[in-house]
Amino acid sequence: MRTIKVFDTTLRDGEQMPGVSLPVNYKIQIAKQLDKLGVDVIEAGFPSASKGEFEAVKEIANLGLNAKVCGLARVVKNDIDQAIKADVDMVHIFIPTSKIQVEHTIKKTQDEIVRLSVEAVEYVKSHGVECMFSAMDATRTEMDFLKRVYKAVEDAGVDIINVPDTVGIATPFKFYDMIKELREHLSVPIDVHCHNDFGLATANTFSAVLAGANEVQVTVNGLGERAGNAPLEEVVALLYAEGFKTNIRMEYLVETSRLVERLTGVKMPPNKPIVGENAFSHESGIHAHGVLKDARTFEPGIITPEMVGHRRRIVVGKHAGRHQIKKILEDAGYAVDDEKLSIIIQKVKELGDKGKKVTDLDLFAIAESVLGEVSERERAISVEEVTVLTGNKITPTAVINAEVEGERKVTSAIGVGPVDATFKAVTELLGRKIKITEFRLDAITGGSDALANVYVTVEDEDGETFTARSAGADIVMASFDAVTKAVNYLMLKKRRRVSSNVD
Repeated sequence: MRTIKVFDTTLRDGEQMPGVSLPVNYKIQIAKQLDKLGVDVIEAGFPSASKGEFEAVKEIANLGLNAKVCGLARVVKNDIDQAIKADVDMVHIFIPTSKIQVEHTIKKTQDEIVRLSVEAVEYVKSHGVECMFSAMDATRTEMDFLKRVYKAVEDAGVDIINVPDTVGIATPFKFYDMIKELREHLSVPIDVHCHNDFGLATANTFSAVLAGANEVQVTVNGLGERAGNAPLEEVVALLYAEGFKTNIRMEYLVETSRLVERLTGVKMPPNKPIVGENAFSHESGIHAHGVLKDARTFEPGIITPEMVGHRRRIVVGKHAGRHQIKKILEDAGYAVDDEKLSIIIQKVKELGDKGKKVTDLDLFAIAESVLGEVSERERAISVEEVTVLTGNKITPTAVINAEVEGERKVTSAIGVGPVDATFKAVTELLGRKIKITEFRLDAITGGSDALANVYVTVEDEDGETFTARSAGADIVMASFDAVTKAVNYLMLKKRRRVSSNVD
């Protein structure tokens, strides 16, 4: 089993994202977390870029981490001096080598590029520090020249060469061939740095390992310029799945990802592989049923959520099936029979059809609401239809068509608002004095589509009271459901008392 070293550039490439600028204390937190994760090398920054960058790199270099700390530098004496003064274990030097880069940036001949590269390597090594060399834009550099410059720095004593796909144009098969050819030409370890412009950074990095690369450069959550870099979590998980060894403690992947997300302010999409919120989530009834039987049915199986510090989630939604909703409810301590479960599922699907994302809290509120209902055969009021009208030039009006104790009734009422009109229509429907002594409304989750929890206490003419609750995305209908539940319970209670007295 070949061991692949992990070189993390989050603190360098993460800084180069538009709008991301990490203060020193954040960089230190991330560096400590990367060390806890088990990365082999941390590139802490570009010491010559600014005084603040120099101080950040030096402070990280003196934290006493297990990981080696690296500083980035051009093949310029001052850059290298600043990196060495920052107490780094390794200096990563680079120079452009592709025709387009040479023509528009350094404007040097190939001979001059080779000379500058060799001199820089020798200068770094003369200070007793490890040296990594990068031919910037390697994937657009002529292979003959690339081999020439890499061989020259190898002869000069470089410790490791880096092959960067600087603009992310590599494809897996071409990159494999490139690394394989370089591997046959060189003796020193090979490192690769892949950008994700075409979404191939993980695939290209893996193909390089297959071709003989010894080390991979990655960033947490794939941070980096433009479309970012090869994501650490994806590369490490893939290497593990394919039988390669790294020193990464995979159980800290999610923890690390969320720390970097929080400190950089760059949000991860929920469908982010390995560490995203949905990475091990299942909503589809078929998928969820299979996963509940054996997780390997709809997950890779090689990587489990626990291995990366994640958790498996059975998600509620309109595609949810009976097994998963019943499982979620049972796990939360709700005992539901088939009749109640069917009602709960129907309410969940109705919310989903309206575009509402149904959370576990929403499900629990629905379940508690349904479990608190009087059975259909014992209801004094069975509602067929409710219509509520309101507007800036319309008096709030409620019309109810229902069966009340076996008799079909239609009634209407107006109120100061749609909820008040609904309450009055229910009272009119019953033909007796019913008053609302308490009304409370809570939003379960945030957003304009939040599910509303309505609590209502109803009192009849004899002073009997009952409190009921209902949950729904429509506040008026949830209020109506709550008050009819309370009324049904009050009337059921009276019927049972009368029946008891007769007996």
